[in-house]
Amino acid sequence: MEPEALKICPYIPTHKMPASRLQYHLVSCKKKNPNIAKKMASCKYNACHVVPIKRLKEHEANCVYRTAVDDEPVNLPKLISTNLELKEKLPCTASQIPDPIVWDIDNMNHSSPFVLKTFTPRILVCESDSRDLKKEAMTANHHKNIK
Repeated sequence: MEPEALKICPYIPTHKMPASRLQYHLVSCKKKNPNIAKKMASCKYNACHVVPIKRLKEHEANCVYRTAVDDEPVNLPKLISTNLELKEKLPCTASQIPDPIVWDIDNMNHSSPFVLKTFTPRILVCESDSRDLKKEAMTANHHKNIK
């Protein structure tokens, strides 16, 4: 079995550890060296890549964990265009969907509003609570017996 490759700590270069322990070491070393950590930043492609803030953009541009997918712009499909287009494309029942642009008007045609009711447990779960209740019941019975 081959020994695991050693990684160098970005906070203190004299620290060397197996790659499998790097994440744990980075967390503890960052906490122990806050002044050094303020000047460092993590790569968005691999959190184990900690570099000086000044070199972060350069590192991310050349990071080996960066993929072509990361560079592509996100083109989400247009869900709802204008109100007129929506009514033309959808059947009659679907055109009753409220306009997503108008969000602050109450729509009473749908479900009733949620009302939070108070909850009182019927059974006490904690043992200490049940012991307190037993004591109270015993003292109440004791007072009744004395009278």
